[in-house]
Amino acid sequence: QVQLVESGGGLVQAGGSLRLSCAASGSIFGINGMGWYRQAPGKQRELVAAITTGGSTNYADSVKGRFTVSRDNAKNTVYLQMNSLKPEDTAVYYCNAEVKRTHWSTLRNYWGQGTQVTVSS
Repeated sequence: QVQLVESGGGLVQAGGSLRLSCAASGSIFGINGMGWYRQAPGKQRELVAAITTGGSTNYADSVKGRFTVSRDNAKNTVYLQMNSLKPEDTAVYYCNAEVKRTHWSTLRNYWGQGTQVTVSS
């Protein structure tokens, strides 16, 4: 019922920038937290950045000062502006959202399909 679709990934040179978007759709009463995770080959999935409905943010230490997460609550969309990209940022980036599907339901985590970000030297 709930679908998260990421876009904006691609290939970029070190030092460049990319902007990822993730739009949630389907049966949605409301969304609490939204965020981005990434997973590189052979590594565990890790939190990159998260943001609450009110705009409070949390970042992985490795991306602080370089990445900015934001959201448009009216569009159920979260963004990740990635600047000063490094080769170690190469990974599949996944969107996550804490979704309340009805007024009575609890929050559940939903995931996007992932978008590839590749940073070349």
